[in-house]
Amino acid sequence: MTTPDTSTPRERYRAQVQEEIKQHAWEQIASAGASALSLNAIAKQMGMSGPALYRYFANRDDLITALIRDAYRSLADTFRTAAHADGDLPALAHALRTWALADPHRYLLLYGTPVPGYHAPADTIEITSEIMSTLLTTATPHQALTFWTRLHGVLSLELAGHFTGMDFSPAAFYEAEVAALSTP
Repeated sequence: MTTPDTSTPRERYRAQVQEEIKQHAWEQIASAGASALSLNAIAKQMGMSGPALYRYFANRDDLITALIRDAYRSLADTFRTAAHADGDLPALAHALRTWALADPHRYLLLYGTPVPGYHAPADTIEITSEIMSTLLTTATPHQALTFWTRLHGVLSLELAGHFTGMDFSPAAFYEAEVAALSTP
């Protein structure tokens, strides 16, 4: 049985507009990077004034924080699902790569070059802790940190295009790293 929606029409409309703003923000990030995010440009795309958009997100950092929270939540849910389905390091590694390749800009917002002048609020740490806790259910702390750093290194290089022109498969390289990390 589903829980009935007890929000008011105004709250539902607000949430819908916030989601639309975030979609436009992701499109901007995909085309110009997170540092070029412009609330005024989003407002123009949506046919509203800049001040009207600021009723939904107080400033650029507020919007970036919402995007970061959504991205971390998505990854935490992906990891939890993979852990429940298979529960081993290779399953988590494959879930991480699939998640990253599905939306590279989301991955790069979290693990790429920091946005100049942006400082994430402390509550985002709670979500990142969920991700690491899931990883720690399948590995020792040393294995988990080695897994995290090596696979993120490979993914970050791949998604930033640093393997372009090299005569090898990034997927095969990633799989080799997963195999190496999974061997006791």
